[in-house]
Formats: sequence, C-alpha cells, structure tokens
Amino acid sequence: MTPYHEWMELIGTCVDAVGVLIIVVGAIVASGRFVGAARREFGRAYRSYREGLGRAILLGLEFLIAGDIIRTVVIAPTLENVVILALIVVVRTFLSMALQLEVEGRWPWKRAEGSPPAGS
Repeated sequence: MTPYHEWMELIGTCVDAVGVLIIVVGAIVASGRFVGAARREFGRAYRSYREGLGRAILLGLEFLIAGDIIRTVVIAPTLENVVILALIVVVRTFLSMALQLEVEGRWPWKRAEGSPPAGS
C-alpha cells in the first residue's frame, strides 16, 4: 500500500472514530441532562432526552458516512465496493431522515415554521 493510501485509510478511520465519539459523548450528555431534569418533569425531560440523543446520532452518522466514503473511494474504488458504499449511504440516509423527522417533527427539506426562506 502506498503512503497516500495509508494516510487516507488513517484519515477515514479517524473520521469514523470522531463519529463514534460524537454518538457516545452525545448519549452521555443527554443521559446526564435527563437524570437531572427527570425529577422535576418527566414528560418534558424524556422528550428533551430523545431529541438530544437523536441529534448526537444524526451528527455521528454524518461522520461515519464520510469515513466510509473516504475509505471506499480513495482506497479501493472497485465496482463492488462502490455498490456496497451506496447501500450503506442509502441505509444511513434513511436513518438520518427518520431520526430528523422524529426529533424535529418535520422532514429535512421542510422549513421550520417562522423561519425565513433560504437565501433571505
């Protein structure tokens, strides 16, 4: 393996590690906030917990997809690897969209009520 490929493999692995770290830290932070707030108002604390955890997973998934893209396209751009990457991206994109719908109550391409149109 050439030094370039070794660096790209290392970068892809680091990006994956950042994604996992974001999910783990996000889960810990959301759990800590939940434990602190659940004593006062459980229903609101639970919704906030799910939103915080969902946001951490969404951001972590973005990094995991980026790591997969780096390793697949740079390291081994065979047709088989690209097809596998495409399937992984489709599944993770579906998960991201479902989580965003769950967390924000709207599809990613819909504006939030009261927000200005894009480009304003």
